[in-house]
This record gives sequence, C-alpha cells and structure tokens, in this order.
Amino acid sequence: MAKRILIVEDNELNLKLFTDLLRAHGFVVEPLTDGREALEKAREFKPDLVIMDIQMPHVSGLDLIGQMKRDASLKPIPILAVTAYAGKGDEERIREAGAEGYVSKPVSVMKFVEAVQEAMR
Repeated sequence: MAKRILIVEDNELNLKLFTDLLRAHGFVVEPLTDGREALEKAREFKPDLVIMDIQMPHVSGLDLIGQMKRDASLKPIPILAVTAYAGKGDEERIREAGAEGYVSKPVSVMKFVEAVQEAMR
C-alpha cells in the first residue's frame, strides 16, 4: 500500500514541485496551501508523513507542528519541516517544536527525497 503524505506549503510552485516529485516516487499526496486547514486535513487524510512549510501567512508552521504533537491522534505522524529561512538555531527550534526532519530551501531534489524517506523510517 502506498504511503500517504500531506504537504502544507503556501508557495504554489514549491507545492507543485513537491507533489509531482512525490507522486512520481509512488506516494499518495494531499497538497494544502492554507496552514489553517492542516490539522483538520491531517485528521481526515491520515498521512504517514506531513511536510510542513515553516513560513506561511496566517499561521506559523512551528505553531502547527506544536499543535499536531499535542494532539493524541496526530502526534505519531512524523513531520518534515521545509523552510527558506535557515538561520542559526532554526533547525534546533524546528526540532524542539517536534519535527523529525528538516530541509532548507531551495531544495535539492535528491536531498528532499532522501529526507522524506528518512522521516518515514
């Protein structure tokens, strides 16, 4: 059975790239542009992995990661954070929020796929 991935990414180009790339690797993908819908969509879709943009309008990816990790039904789902703002201490803050993996933008296609596979182990 194909693994299911929820992608929460407000940038349409990145969302399309991630979606197309993961579908080409055999994953079932649910793309989402509005982080405010992420928790409800995760409960409905029941993903094996969530790929979470950190910098989004309306809601921070860090806040969403924290909310997911405090929700008993969502807590077991691994989260791979993706961010363009890879400053000093960012990876530490993202991991402290509960993300199991971290990729900085712009993403290398191979590194992205490897990070997805690693996060699902």
